[in-house]
Parts: sequence; structure tokens; C-alpha cells
Amino acid sequence: MRENIIFFFADQQRYDTFTPEIMPNLTKCAEDGAVFENTFTCQPVCGPARACLQTGVYATENGSYINAIPLNRDYKTLAEYLKESGYDTAYIGKWHLASGMGPTAPHYEKSAVPKELRGGYDYWMASDVLEFTSDGYGGYVFDTDMNKIEFDGVRADKITDFAIDYIKEKSSDEKPFFMFLSHIEPHHQNSTDNFECAPEDKGKFDGVAIPEDLTFPKKGNAARKYGDYLACINRLDKNLMRLVDALKEKGIFDNTVIFYTADHGCHFRTRNIEYKRSCHDASIHVPLVVFGGAYRGGKAYKDIVSLIDIPTSILAIAGVEKPDYMRGNDIAEIMDGKGSRKEAYVEISESQTGRAIRTAEYTYSARSRFFSYFAKGAKTYVEDYLYDNRVDGAQRNNLIKDKDYQEVRKELRERLKKHIKEVEGIDVKILPRKFIKRKI
Repeated sequence: MRENIIFFFADQQRYDTFTPEIMPNLTKCAEDGAVFENTFTCQPVCGPARACLQTGVYATENGSYINAIPLNRDYKTLAEYLKESGYDTAYIGKWHLASGMGPTAPHYEKSAVPKELRGGYDYWMASDVLEFTSDGYGGYVFDTDMNKIEFDGVRADKITDFAIDYIKEKSSDEKPFFMFLSHIEPHHQNSTDNFECAPEDKGKFDGVAIPEDLTFPKKGNAARKYGDYLACINRLDKNLMRLVDALKEKGIFDNTVIFYTADHGCHFRTRNIEYKRSCHDASIHVPLVVFGGAYRGGKAYKDIVSLIDIPTSILAIAGVEKPDYMRGNDIAEIMDGKGSRKEAYVEISESQTGRAIRTAEYTYSARSRFFSYFAKGAKTYVEDYLYDNRVDGAQRNNLIKDKDYQEVRKELRERLKKHIKEVEGIDVKILPRKFIKRKI
């Protein structure tokens, strides 16, 4: 039988939190899996990143380029492709692709998502905006039949309970399954601006050194909140192992491929007024570990990977041919020494209308001259950031006006324009920044 596929999805998890101290279980799983060290989101905000994962195209293509734009039903989703090929499909946790914006738009933040807005998933135990229907301890989701299912206890544990219930009771022994398990942790709780770890985990990681990039340019809030943030991630790690144990108990672990990644990172209010929505590694660099099936050997790969590659890679496991319009590569080919990309292309919205590329050496970004929260794109951009990641891993020194990097900027400018043309069909101008106040 073809392999089961589980997509274990964290929310707002930085790459550098994947350590043996914080995530011992994922570290152990990676010992016979594959670690993709240079994985970057294609859109550092919740809804758009999820839309990209469901459709395999960039957010400006599927239309969900900001939060609160429902998933475009003109695109077949992962679930629909996999169902057609004989998979059972399940979605558990946070969806964030049904509610609209404004008083006349449909809203499902605290009510059940209609079946037609669930992206084709059959089994359902989810909430459109999980942080609005729960907090770190207790809340509710909705089941397949739109019934409200309340729960008490640590949220990460309970959402994982639903996944384990599906594995034990709902998944068919005759058909493979694809489960998308979407946690909200370690995302801050919107209503309190706190990272709501389990009560028993409070203080467990206090005193852990704060990454260098979170110590400037503004103090941000990492000094007060980083420990709780790590505790939330550590709890996810424990729940990952609970899920693995459930698969082993049922005797299907050896026939299951598990992806672990996140939608974006977290800069703790150091780069703008909130936690993400910027070109910096703090916002876009995420963990990616895959284990099971062809993903074996315990090796780490430094090739550039984008979240846009994930849908193609999942379809490949199921033996489904990649649709022509999907943008991604099959990351399994990286393990065979091929299939690598030169850079990750990133679209940025809400904080700016921005575009960026992240290569192995550099981060280069541009933003629209005229900002609108609702802007999908622009015809004219202005250079914004350039970092030489080889010598400035914390991205302290913005080189966008440095004369020594003039040729680098010229090359990256053309490469970024090419991405925008390919994805959005627009011949854009990217102007040099003549006056820049930001030093970092």
C-alpha cells in the first residue's frame, strides 16, 4: 500500500529553535530522516502561507495574499488531488482560509467552516481561526458534521489527541491517508500578546540565551517572552512523539512519511511592530524535517528550499504527477543531488507590499513606493534591504547603499524582477534607494 502522509505544522516557529535541547524528539526522528537546513517560507503571514501550501502556487496567484481572503476554489487543493488518487484526507487544527474581511463578508472565526470551504478535506476537526476559539488551555473546534467540540487542557495536547483519535479510529486500513495537523503553537495568543505555554512548562526555558538577531535594533519583547515561546515548541515536540507512538502502536509507522515545518518565523517585534511580515531570516527561515519513506539516511542538506516546494513533494510521495501550474520542486530530488533551487522567492504583505529573494549568500528585498494594506502588488518598487548572510548571520548591517555591493545589487535586482514577472506577469521597476534612514 502507498505511504500515509502526515503534515505536522507549527505556527510562527523560527528555524534556530530546532535544537536537541528544545526538540529532542524531532532531533531523534531526524537521525534517520532528512533535515533541510535552508528552508524559507514563500509568504511570512499565516493565511497566505497556508493558501500556498494547499494550492502549490504563490499567494498573489491564488488570491489569498493577505489574511481574511478565503481559499480560491478555482485551484484544486492537495486534498482533492490526493482523494482522486485514493487517499483518505483529514484536517485537524487551524485552517485560517474561510473567513472574509469586512462586515458583509462571511465570517467563520468562531463558527463552523462550511464543507465547501474546507479545501476538499473529508475528515474535519478544526477551527478557522483557532486562536479565537481557544487559548493555551481549553477551547473548542468543530467536527466534520459542524458540531462544536469543546476541550479542556493544554491546547497542543488536545489538538494532537484529535489526530491520534483519527489514526486509531478513523483512518482506513484499506486506504492510505493524508493528515494535515495544523497547530497554533508557538504563535502568540492575540488577545493577550503572550506565548501561552502549558502551566507546568512555565519557566522551563527561562534563562536560555536569546538569539543575537533578537537583541537589536529595538529591544522587542524577547527578553520577557522567549522562554515561554520555547516551552510551546518543546510541547509540540512531545506531541510529535505521541503521534509517532500512535502510529507504531497501530503498526503503520514504517509506512508513513511525516513532514515537520512552520508557516513562518518570529522576530519578537524587532523588525516591525509585530512578529513577522518582513524579509529577515527571523521571519522567513523555518525548520523542515521529513522522515519516513524515501526520506531516510539522517543527512542534513544545505540546498535552498521554499514552502512552495512542499505540495509538489507530497504529491510525489502519493505517485501523483505534478500539475503544470504548480511552482514547486520535489525536495526528495535534493537527496539525489539534483532539484535544488538558486533562491527562495518571498512575497510580503500587510506590513508592506514587498518582494524578496533569499539565496545561500544574500537576502535582497524591495518594497512598493506606495503602501496599502490591501495592495496585491505594484509596478514600481524601491530597494529596501540587502544582507550578506555569509558574514552577517544576524542581519545587522543593511548594505542597500553600500558601494562595494553595487554589482551584487544589480544582479539580485534582475533576478527579483524575473520572479515577479514569472509569478505576477508584471514588468516592474525596482529603483535604487537614494535616501535611507534605516541602518539595519
